[in-house]
Amino acid sequence: MGSLLVMLAIVLFIASIVVLVIALRRPKQPAQHGGRPDPLASDAMPQFGPRQLGPGAIVSHGGTDYIVRGSVTFREGPFVWWEHLLEGGDQPIWFSVEEDDGRLELAMWVTRKDLPLRPGDPYVVDGAMFHESERGRASYTTEGATGLPAGGEMEFVDCTNDDETVLLSFERWAADMPWEVSTGKPVSPGELTVYAAPPPSPS
Repeated sequence: MGSLLVMLAIVLFIASIVVLVIALRRPKQPAQHGGRPDPLASDAMPQFGPRQLGPGAIVSHGGTDYIVRGSVTFREGPFVWWEHLLEGGDQPIWFSVEEDDGRLELAMWVTRKDLPLRPGDPYVVDGAMFHESERGRASYTTEGATGLPAGGEMEFVDCTNDDETVLLSFERWAADMPWEVSTGKPVSPGELTVYAAPPPSPS
């Protein structure tokens, strides 16, 4: 009887060692975090990044599908922003994309050749009064069909109305060129559906 108990104890001891070894060799699963991602974080919206939104991309807004014909990348010191030429509606539209303090600022612009305005004039357009919000100089490079040189230096003056629901912009692409005037309206990412541009062809 005593020897039987000893044998049983040995068997249980060996079995416990086997179970312990199997448990230690089992790969650990990484912990799954259930937290929701920040929907306004820039990495949560890669469709508005410079790699995804470029010539060949499709932007759907207000029931109209636009194709990106060309893109302009602006640089002013550490700041970078983009403008994309959209075609597919009644007239060409420029779609601006800028990141400010981790938030995307998006706007749709139309060129206003009917406005003989210059920076410094009273900023009154379509019955709305604007005030200057920013001005500066930036370098730029282009891709696709934009009607602009491949790159260079430009000047800009940005204006807005009191509640920032309507925008006014002046751009000059060379010192001997006239100012281009555009009016725009901010849009939110939720108003848009973007189908990414195809990857650039290998050089």
